[in-house]
Amino acid sequence: MNSIDRYMARLIAVPLISTLIISAMLLVLDRMLRLFQFVATEGGPVSVVWRMLANLLPEYLGLGIPIGLMLGVLLAFRRLATTSELDVLRAVGISYTRLLRVPYMYAIVLAAVNFAIVGFVQPTSRYNYEQLRFELRSGALGASIKVGEFTEFGSKMTLRIESSQDEGRDLRGIFVEMTNKDGTPLAVNAEKGQFLRSDDPDTIIFRLTNGTLIHYDKSSPVPRVLTFSTHNLPIPLPKYEQFRKRGDSNIERTLPELAVIGRNRSANEIDRETSRSAFHYRMAEVTTMFLLPMLAVALAIPPKRSTSMLGVFLSILMIVTYHKINEYAQGVGSLGLIDPIIALWVPFSIFAGLTFWMYYTVAYVPGGQPIGALERVFAKTGKLIGRLLPGSRRRRRRAAEAAR
Repeated sequence: MNSIDRYMARLIAVPLISTLIISAMLLVLDRMLRLFQFVATEGGPVSVVWRMLANLLPEYLGLGIPIGLMLGVLLAFRRLATTSELDVLRAVGISYTRLLRVPYMYAIVLAAVNFAIVGFVQPTSRYNYEQLRFELRSGALGASIKVGEFTEFGSKMTLRIESSQDEGRDLRGIFVEMTNKDGTPLAVNAEKGQFLRSDDPDTIIFRLTNGTLIHYDKSSPVPRVLTFSTHNLPIPLPKYEQFRKRGDSNIERTLPELAVIGRNRSANEIDRETSRSAFHYRMAEVTTMFLLPMLAVALAIPPKRSTSMLGVFLSILMIVTYHKINEYAQGVGSLGLIDPIIALWVPFSIFAGLTFWMYYTVAYVPGGQPIGALERVFAKTGKLIGRLLPGSRRRRRRAAEAAR
């Protein structure tokens, strides 16, 4: 790499990394609020929110990496164009194709990373996310005991605590109502309490201090009342249903697993078509990354004496629109209405053809500007909006008076 390549690498790195971080943070923050509400409703520990967000991060990176690559290359070339450095490079004989060497180095590395994410990491992380949701709803993660409220542990125990201190290690004002193995009810009222681990992993010990125990025995109409200073109350942990195995849905299957099911003629037709659609969808998403450097160059260079940001807006719009079209094509292919190869790769071919045309116009047509017409419409619309804004007439009148 010569000095120009190193300069291009620095120009691309800053917006690329910034875009990845900002897009990931925005997506995470949007989901974080809903996860906090979900975990609080289910009564789970707050720490599980960070585990769920970590398992969602690969899914966000699947879209964030292409956007980061696109904006990184686009903003780098736009800076070269607006500062006239691009004109100097072109004047000394460096073509656009030569300048794309470094962007394609980034594209190859990021495409490999994205392939690993969507092909192998994302299915596993998605399964882990669904498992955490299941464990929260079933209580397998350990429901938090809400102070001042009645908390049920299964169908045979109800617990209420007045106050909690020292991060839950010192509990006060305790009321417990439970049913023994023989079906007799038991009620306990204690001043203090503390949960302790036992040798049996399915049982915990609730050590109570200064309280009263009331036991209703079937053989006696009068309940037995016991006053104690210390009493260990064994509490059996409820049995929870095991979560399903990974692979019940296509989003949880890796690329090799999708390929095997898609080729298996003895498999269910619905499973085969949905697996083929998911396989071609992921491959089309990864392959599209090799088109992004050329598209970024075509959208990055504004007309002379223009500082319009239309190319940046169009780049994001085109990537998101193409991504949604692929999602729709995957759904159509999964239903068996269209062969997944046609449903996914025909839009890719159209997108690739548009990209090649735009790049050829910029790189090889003298004065070529593929979005020149849109730039002119955008500029006229901006001027019209400026005239309609409050105070614009006053500014024009002052400018006319100053000219006189």
